[in-house]
Amino acid sequence: MNIPYSRISLDGNEINYLREVLKSGWLTTSSKALEFEKQFAKFIGAQYTCVVNSCTSALHLAVEAIGIKKDDKVLVPSLTFTSSAEVLRYLGADPVFVDVEYETGLISPAILEKAIRSNPGAKAIILVHYGGQAAEMVNSYGNGIVDICKRNKIHLIEDAAHAFPTKFGDKFIGTFGDITCFSFYANKTITSGEGGMVATSNPTFCDRIKIMRLHGINHDVWDRFTHNHSKWEYDIIGPGYKYNMPDINAAIGLAQLELAEFYRLKRQKCAEFYFEKLDNIKGIDLPVCYGPLEYNSWHLFPIKITPEARVSRNEFIRIMADRGIGTSVHYKPLHRMYYYKNTYNLNPDDFPNTEKIWQGTVSLPIYPKLKKSELVYICKTIKDILT
Repeated sequence: MNIPYSRISLDGNEINYLREVLKSGWLTTSSKALEFEKQFAKFIGAQYTCVVNSCTSALHLAVEAIGIKKDDKVLVPSLTFTSSAEVLRYLGADPVFVDVEYETGLISPAILEKAIRSNPGAKAIILVHYGGQAAEMVNSYGNGIVDICKRNKIHLIEDAAHAFPTKFGDKFIGTFGDITCFSFYANKTITSGEGGMVATSNPTFCDRIKIMRLHGINHDVWDRFTHNHSKWEYDIIGPGYKYNMPDINAAIGLAQLELAEFYRLKRQKCAEFYFEKLDNIKGIDLPVCYGPLEYNSWHLFPIKITPEARVSRNEFIRIMADRGIGTSVHYKPLHRMYYYKNTYNLNPDDFPNTEKIWQGTVSLPIYPKLKKSELVYICKTIKDILT
């Protein structure tokens, strides 16, 4: 078989909505982008949303909106993609890297409290909902992530690149922190090709983000070009960026949004199959879920090849590839990346759980178009390699 790590599903109204954009003659940000914002907010129950051209852009706009400045310190998990930290460097701020739980790859309330005690001047945390599972946002003890951030007066920015549609309790991610950032990159749970979304309940943050996403202009530029009126003048009220999403991308995203829960359920069925067939195999640690499976977006299914396994992680990946199965690794930790390691003099010994994950982690294929015969072949191949 030839089973790629990822396949894109385009099974909805993508062509229809793209045709509408092309016929309109207006290809950049306009009505489809506005509708995407509206429908996304309705889906997750957010008060305000702002569509942008990537999750990295969303994170940059988020840290700028909350007032992060040069030399400010912001907590970031080391187990994440570089975007979570690099946006701080755009502003001259410093990421303070934090270890995660081995079982979930998440920052727990206990880990967060320890990090805040060790870094009392931290202004914010960029919390990553790893793999599709939400961190512990609130609990009955008043000691969830949200509670800890409020008590310590630090801003909570959520990197939800993996976490749509993800729930914690009866609420979607995107309705907890100060600002939440989503990704619609090509391999994400829904895609617009390239794209991202900001969600917040704070109108001041939303207004700032909407201004800064397009050059700091004080009102929607596309309104000036799509209406027959004489109001042309605008002002620049901040040194903004070029982060708007074109309607071509928004059309795809809007169509994908309509099938988001259908796709999520398909991925959950893949996860259930893996849990059943890979249980009790020596040499594998399966992902741990604290809540119901339906709360997880299942962007990733990361297993860990343990030291007891017959083969190393790298050898496992090689054999899987030889047998036609694509895999990936999420992630090589940021404390091991040249730039961060040398800029901040980072020591792997300070991140024991992240190191343990990194040494063994492998992400298996998990997407709506994965056939049962392919899942059977993947699990049989894993058993052949490890038993």
